[in-house]
Amino acid sequence: MSSSGLGLRLAACLLNISEARRKHIVENIANAALGKNGQKRPEVSVLNIFSDQDYNRSVITIAASVDELGNSVLAACVEAFQCIDMQVQEGIHPCLGAVDLIPIYPLTDVGVEECGAVARSLAENLVLHIPGCSVFLFGEADLPEKRTLVQRRKQLGWFTKRDFSVLEPDLGAAPARRCGLTGIGASPYVMNCNVTIDSQDLTLGKEIASAIRGSNVNGLKGVQAMAFPHEGKIEIACNVESFRDQEATETSDDSQYMAYSVLGDHFSYVSPHYIEARIKKLASDQGIGTIGRALIGFTPQECKNCAEYAIKKSIGEFWKIRGGIFM
Repeated sequence: MSSSGLGLRLAACLLNISEARRKHIVENIANAALGKNGQKRPEVSVLNIFSDQDYNRSVITIAASVDELGNSVLAACVEAFQCIDMQVQEGIHPCLGAVDLIPIYPLTDVGVEECGAVARSLAENLVLHIPGCSVFLFGEADLPEKRTLVQRRKQLGWFTKRDFSVLEPDLGAAPARRCGLTGIGASPYVMNCNVTIDSQDLTLGKEIASAIRGSNVNGLKGVQAMAFPHEGKIEIACNVESFRDQEATETSDDSQYMAYSVLGDHFSYVSPHYIEARIKKLASDQGIGTIGRALIGFTPQECKNCAEYAIKKSIGEFWKIRGGIFM
């Protein structure tokens, strides 16, 4: 992901909100990122919307010039906090906030450190503009420790509970029950890839998720995985981190690792095809098949390419052309 040649300095936010069952609400939040009352924001595009009914969670991919991204995401968050109430929210997927996660990723001619500055500024503006909003920071926004999202989530009990009374935010007051707690940070691009196994055995799903998790022996580097019941089957949900790799070279789609670069920094990540093949093998060893794979949005290269095209052509609602995914 080298320079675009268009003079664009682009970053992306994969905005995770705790709503998927009211499609009009999700679309209103996406449209808020583009501007209201006819005042459209230049150099901003909503590239994709992925909504999952069982999880009651949507991921809205917003790409913009690095100077515009913070204001665009702030507007979307204001809309989201007005419409989503954590006191009544229900869904299989863990979450702590109405706006649950705001990760900022570099795409073109922007470093991850600058994305961290955008994330910190956005966090300060959120608690200033939204009463009851509380924030925890991660990655390049969490200075000086730069703790990872997984580290912060474990510290806060994100995976296991929703007890707002014991949560301690980095910014803002104690979490309000309506808003909950929002994670804001920056890192190299993190892709979301889910694979469904043809089983209702959650224990087996957790064993497969554990086997591919990068923190375990023989796991896949940079992969975090959980297993959830989903549409009558079990889904292995994977966060696929990009990691710095100075020896990275361009790779083919069937390689284990894919490589790209941003502003001279070289990164690699595990191919979604390889993740699917690994899960398929582990499931097959237990006499079980797989049903399919879902990529939540884009690979890093796809996100960059779509962002450059959409912004060059001034296509704010790119997701409508591409076809947002509502499951």
